[in-house]
Amino acid sequence: MKELHRTGVALFATLLLATPAWAGAALAGHQDDTFSAGEPGEANKPARIVQVTMGEADGKMTFTPNKIEVKKGEQIKFMLRNNGELDHEFILATTAENLKHAESMKKNPDMEHDDPNGKRLAPKKTSEIVWKFTKRGTFEYSCLIPGHREAGMIGTVVVK
Repeated sequence: MKELHRTGVALFATLLLATPAWAGAALAGHQDDTFSAGEPGEANKPARIVQVTMGEADGKMTFTPNKIEVKKGEQIKFMLRNNGELDHEFILATTAENLKHAESMKKNPDMEHDDPNGKRLAPKKTSEIVWKFTKRGTFEYSCLIPGHREAGMIGTVVVK
């Protein structure tokens, strides 16, 4: 019985000591998140301002503008405004990533976004995202609230 007790204590001590290392590794991995469309910008550095308006009209949901061209290395300050009557999102990623995330949103439509590459805005609200485009390619911003993307709420960013 004493041997079983010692084994249990030793196992507990091992798990207890390993937990901070495991948690630290998990946190470190989270801090090293990367984004397909570049990286969060620095608010104290110059940026080109691009106003993006979200809304709905005539059965369609839209972003204005729905296409933006930027240069690799350029920093953009997206000034976001929801002029609509519904909540809308601005999620910047690749099309594949947004489609995958849209599937998750179908299971959890009230998921809130306040991320470096995405914001959810209530009607008549504003927000901003500062983003540095470090990679060439075509990316998108879309609203992943179920039904919104399907109703046309997609924009494109071309990084040259």
